[in-house]
Amino acid sequence: MMRAISWIILLAALVSGAVWFADRPGEVTLNWQGWRIDTTVGFLVFSVALVAALVATLYRFWLFLRRTPTRLSAYRRATKRQRGYRALTEGMVAVAAGDAAEAGRQAKRADTLLGDPPLTMLLSAQAAQLNGDDAAARVHFTNMLERSETAFLGLRGLLVQAQRDDDTEAALHYARRAYEMRPKTSWVLPALFDLQVKQGNWVEALASLEEAVRRRAVSQEEGRARRVVVLLGCSNEAARAGNLRGAISYARKAYNQSPEFLPATICLVGLMVEDGKLRPASRIIHNAWAREPHPELARIYAAMAPSEEAIKKVRRFERLLSFNPNHPESHVALAEAALEAELWGSARSHLETATESGKTARICRLMADVEEAENNDTDAARRWLMEAATAEPDPAWLCTSCGAAWTRWDPICGRCGELAALEWRTPMHAAQPADKSLNPPAAAGAPGAEAPES
Repeated sequence: MMRAISWIILLAALVSGAVWFADRPGEVTLNWQGWRIDTTVGFLVFSVALVAALVATLYRFWLFLRRTPTRLSAYRRATKRQRGYRALTEGMVAVAAGDAAEAGRQAKRADTLLGDPPLTMLLSAQAAQLNGDDAAARVHFTNMLERSETAFLGLRGLLVQAQRDDDTEAALHYARRAYEMRPKTSWVLPALFDLQVKQGNWVEALASLEEAVRRRAVSQEEGRARRVVVLLGCSNEAARAGNLRGAISYARKAYNQSPEFLPATICLVGLMVEDGKLRPASRIIHNAWAREPHPELARIYAAMAPSEEAIKKVRRFERLLSFNPNHPESHVALAEAALEAELWGSARSHLETATESGKTARICRLMADVEEAENNDTDAARRWLMEAATAEPDPAWLCTSCGAAWTRWDPICGRCGELAALEWRTPMHAAQPADKSLNPPAAAGAPGAEAPES
């Protein structure tokens, strides 16, 4: 519309000019080199305009001839780049679809057409991964490190590659470099934390976790839950290094943050007993027993006075029972103390009370011990042992990720490596749990046996 209006205005101007000159013809005389030209003003103006238009046309034609090779070259480059981008897009689609052959073909085509390595390195690396050529993928990712615009992406590729190869040390190296390069990227801190946990670098993992929470890469709730477990890992690490005070400090932080978390209680009281702090350890055990009795707490409670007379131990366990008199574990713990003191009747009575909540394999084994110790009745003991084989299995620390069972808690599952996955539960079927180290006092961090299939 605007173009049409412009042409109308131009035409009107020309017509107006022609009419104006027609009404005012005037005369022009030119004398030059013996030539004389007589004409009107209008014709002279028209002639000048015609010559100017002709010169302009010739000049534009000359420019066209001059620029044609450049334009043809630019057109060919643009067409080639467009085909390269199309190959790059089709290659990415092939990667997403899992078509290794097509991805590799399009990667080579894009590399040839574009001639721009940063654009094609990632596609080439992913195509190599799909083809199972990890060495070629590693080369492409390594080459990406040489360019600032692709270095971070190359680090992530090498990190994933190292994790696939189960090379934790190399993966941790790449994660640290990625953190140095872009600490605010959402995946960097969680990946660094997971690798530090996997390698047992608990102090570093704690720092990474707190940084991740501060940067909101991990939620506050998840951070609190993980922090307790990582603090216990730090406690184990300090205990293995012979730093008992440091181990107690970490364990106390975990306990103060989550006193209802049973492993934190077990870890702290075990270390306190080892350090000779018996009275505060007793108070913590009493409070924990009132919430949730546990056989490991009973074991530590018994170890607080290893040389005391058996009858005194019974009295101590009678006091322990008073904090949670209706829980079967209270009666089982007292029965074990009575059995050690050869108080057969008391042991039998408390075991029978415990069976009111259900017979477990452990209770059946203890009843077998009572029958054999009190009456020397091997037949009755054998019947109890046979019943133990079919009774409800004893609770154990079960991994919620892989189902492995362990007798002692650890920050990570010894089979699948999952963090904070062990929970005190009753297995679905009777299976002897693996002997796994709990936190100190006795053997903090000692390696346990392989977990059975669950």
